[in-house]
Amino acid sequence: MIKAGIIGSTGYAGQELVRLLMQHPDVEIVWYGSRSYIDQQYADVFQNMFQIVDAKCMDDNMDALADAADVIFTATPQGLCASLVNEDVLNKVKIIDLSADFRIKDVEVYEKWYGIKHKSPSYIKEAVYGLCEINREDIKGARLIANPGCYTTCSILTCYPLVKEGLIDPNTIIVDAKSGTSGAGRGAKTANLFCEVNENMKAYGVATHRHTPEIEEQLGYAAGYPITINFTPHLVPMNRGILATAYASLKEGVTEEQIRAAYDKYYANEKFVRVLKPGVCPETRWVEGSNYVDVNFKVDLRTHRVIMMGAIDNLVKGAAGQAVQNMNLAFGLDESTGLNLVPMFP
Repeated sequence: MIKAGIIGSTGYAGQELVRLLMQHPDVEIVWYGSRSYIDQQYADVFQNMFQIVDAKCMDDNMDALADAADVIFTATPQGLCASLVNEDVLNKVKIIDLSADFRIKDVEVYEKWYGIKHKSPSYIKEAVYGLCEINREDIKGARLIANPGCYTTCSILTCYPLVKEGLIDPNTIIVDAKSGTSGAGRGAKTANLFCEVNENMKAYGVATHRHTPEIEEQLGYAAGYPITINFTPHLVPMNRGILATAYASLKEGVTEEQIRAAYDKYYANEKFVRVLKPGVCPETRWVEGSNYVDVNFKVDLRTHRVIMMGAIDNLVKGAAGQAVQNMNLAFGLDESTGLNLVPMFP
């Protein structure tokens, strides 16, 4: 059995990790970390875990946790994992970080967009970006995995085949994305109160959202050169889900058949990426509660642009599910173990 510890187990992503790992046949959770609820019963914090989890919340002592676990998940605010990781810890356990601390390879870019000093820049180069469908082989040997952001997972996987195959001009990409409110975290914020969110939609982080450089960096690797995109996220009144709609100019002479072939080339054998039938647009309700990514596209002949669409559950494939997928790869398990989740409906 793989012994797993979670720092930040009482946030939305952390609780989703608990839910998924409790169903994993090869994992035992040995540490439910939470700064806010130390010594409280986990099932008193999340009543859905009543008679399922019989354990108290513990602190975020990574050194002690490293002696008790084989893998540590850090579902924490930016900066915490980087402040806790060290060589002694990494020599004992694998770390899968759900924050942004090790996603961006340029420390100056990280510090500019996140507004904090990076505490462990020496580990940035070693960390593997944990987008399984693209970096699968590197993940298998990693001891430090940077779990991608939710918007980035959806946006990158939606655009990747066409960028990689050179079918679009990546510098013309515009990503318009919508997210449910769980993406903003469980912390109390006035802007996330029911009366503020219900019956309302709004753009936020316009031209400044922190996932922008992450999308640019990863799609830049696919293109083979640095790119610049527009990314605008929106908050919508639902609990879960992300829908990304991306627009880009087609290269001269590119056909719809070539685009379809590109998606099939990269995703036909992927368990969790579903390329939908022609004319079917992705919807968040068809992936809710699952680790699936639904993608499709539409060519606009009038504007000579392609419209790329993707949908995920932000807490599963956008966070905890992808973290479990990374763990499976890192420990030599079948990638889908514990993740064969049928999407919930309604």
